[in-house]
Amino acid sequence: MFNWNDLVFFLELARQNRLALAARRLRVDHTTVSRRISELEKDLSVKLFDRKTDGFVLTEQGHRLLAIAERIEQEAGNVPTLLGTGDASASGRVRVATMEGIGAWFLAERLVELRNEQPGLVIELITERHLINLTKREADIFISFVPPTGQRLVVKKVGSFRLALFASQDYIFKHGVPENRDALASHTFVDYVEDLVAIQPVRWLLDVLDPTSVAFRSSSMHAQQNAVAAGVGIGLLPLFSARKNGALIPILSDEIQIFRDVYLSVHEDLEFLARIRIVTKHIVNLFKRDVDALQAI
Repeated sequence: MFNWNDLVFFLELARQNRLALAARRLRVDHTTVSRRISELEKDLSVKLFDRKTDGFVLTEQGHRLLAIAERIEQEAGNVPTLLGTGDASASGRVRVATMEGIGAWFLAERLVELRNEQPGLVIELITERHLINLTKREADIFISFVPPTGQRLVVKKVGSFRLALFASQDYIFKHGVPENRDALASHTFVDYVEDLVAIQPVRWLLDVLDPTSVAFRSSSMHAQQNAVAAGVGIGLLPLFSARKNGALIPILSDEIQIFRDVYLSVHEDLEFLARIRIVTKHIVNLFKRDVDALQAI
């Protein structure tokens, strides 16, 4: 007979992909997780996971059960609120994925704020250069510079940020300040490694010019900013990071104003889970509240 309690083990293994990680979160032995999954598969007469060298991967039937199990989890979590006995708190893990720069320089410290209000939540912030696949549950929430595509995704624009050209005092002392956009052609720049750019909108320097002289390239925006501060060249940097470094001096800030939109995405199966709703609302409010940090020189 199907045991409802086995869904707890199924959900955690589906999210963690490994027995040891799922067992650690459930505070049981990994053999217990394996046994409960085997019993669930036997009771339902389906194979839910493919056992591979890099972990457990959901089968087609497993993905179907995941959607059902998450709806059950959502309804169970809403019981106290629906009965008027609960509060606006939530618990559990929420994995937020985004690009390195905005994750490290903008989101990290602001997501910590939520911990004070919701001590039962654990936020996992992961940064990637490529677009995250929410359909495959690589994350719960995705913050990106382009709207991702995929089945049953809820995508909304939450704000935008500005980029500006910056250089160090040392660079300006040696090479001077360009008087206008045309004068930039004779200057040296810091940029991304072209063949490692997974999301084309991050090649934002092309909105200004295609530089003929590049002294330093990196796949890391953080590394680029440090290189600009060290005086190797001019860089086009987001204000949310550049404004935190006093060694960076804005150049042609009135003439050159580059913006990128920011999108928040979540799979519709997770959209109304209490913990997802709380984190999503917090992120949306951050982009409204801290617009100066994103756009003001």
